[in-house]
Amino acid sequence: MNESNGQGVRLDKWLWAARFYKTRSLAKEAIEGGKVRYDGDHSKVGRDVKIGALIRVRQGYEELEVQVLALSDQRGAAPQARLLYEETPVSKEQRERAALERRGANALVSHERPSKQQRRMIHRFKRQLSE
Repeated sequence: MNESNGQGVRLDKWLWAARFYKTRSLAKEAIEGGKVRYDGDHSKVGRDVKIGALIRVRQGYEELEVQVLALSDQRGAAPQARLLYEETPVSKEQRERAALERRGANALVSHERPSKQQRRMIHRFKRQLSE
């Protein structure tokens, strides 16, 4: 892990080194697409990351808010990359809550046709509503 001497590291390089994105070009696209916020604001690819900054990264359904603990412009192993940041407690709670909601929503959706017994129950229910 190559730490900078009190100087910032480019945002795209830091996101790549912290293993949020597989390549710097993917990190660049995410930043330009508005999926990354630096201290609550949209930022440019070349913005210098400082220790203590809050970075919000949206990846698919998940949105993480992390605090920068260390700087690196070299991509290392995953355990080393994990030392570069810490997820905020609020972010963890929101992410877990959203995952539960998604799981619950997926459990309600059935991709099978109703059985004969289930169809009878549906028809009974509809008749009760119309009376």
